[in-house]
Amino acid sequence: MTTDVAPRPTLGQWLAGARPRTLPAAISPVLTGSGAAFWADGFSWTRALLALLVSLALQVGVNYANDYSDGIRGTDADRVGPIRLVGSGLARPGAVKAAAFGCFGVAALAGLLLVVLSGQWWLLLAGAASIVAAWYYTGGRRPYGYLGLGEVFVFVFFGLVAVCGTTLVQLGRVTLPSLLGGIGIGALACAILVANNLRDIIGDAESGKRTLATRVGAPTTRILYASLVGIAALAIVLIAAVTSWWALLGLLGLLLITPAVRTVLGGGTGPALIGVLKVTGTSELAAAAGLTAGLVVGRLG
Repeated sequence: MTTDVAPRPTLGQWLAGARPRTLPAAISPVLTGSGAAFWADGFSWTRALLALLVSLALQVGVNYANDYSDGIRGTDADRVGPIRLVGSGLARPGAVKAAAFGCFGVAALAGLLLVVLSGQWWLLLAGAASIVAAWYYTGGRRPYGYLGLGEVFVFVFFGLVAVCGTTLVQLGRVTLPSLLGGIGIGALACAILVANNLRDIIGDAESGKRTLATRVGAPTTRILYASLVGIAALAIVLIAAVTSWWALLGLLGLLLITPAVRTVLGGGTGPALIGVLKVTGTSELAAAAGLTAGLVVGRLG
């Protein structure tokens, strides 16, 4: 645990603390939801970019919030991977907390503008729920991330809500391709978290952080990771079946994840799983880009 006498972090350290390798999880659902909107002749550049800003701001906000909450609890004292601003003593806890809420504020303002443009006023509740869920993942007295429920949050908010919400604000309705896309992208976003928690399983168990990985054990967590990749592949196939077979281009992105699946199922630990995290995020983004490109080509063709 650190105190508020830590030095000021550099810009590079702030950027590292934002965990840029997690950003594909914010970009991918907006790509997928926009592709579904394009397929249904409802794409809007303005609303897509605003949705992207909301998603990115929420992702960075979650990362800073986790850094703050884990840091003050002492669960980030001995970690493998990206720097922790609070846990490593690089930044004052209050500054990191302020950065988190600053990001949530940006997401709220961009989301409000989206709601005004789309007329979907009930999305204000969805936006508020997203921010609350982002903070209480590791914040508050009983963070649900410490109860093994982090994967549920990721699947719902960085899968279903983000993809379907992106389609909704552009098209005015949710479609079957966007729902299937939410399932596939949500599964890959979960795979990122599963790989992260598998990497940290020993330290989390020692510090009392009860993630899903610490609850079910490493062998089951490895199977879960591979299963989530399989769910994403199936979702892409189903989207192609109800739209255009060009959507199968999304499977090309999933080919990138093959080495990561081998590493996880082969018993990789510690530093080996850092590479898995990077590859999983890259593959999610590539799959979303391929899927979206396929939907665009299929519609234009």
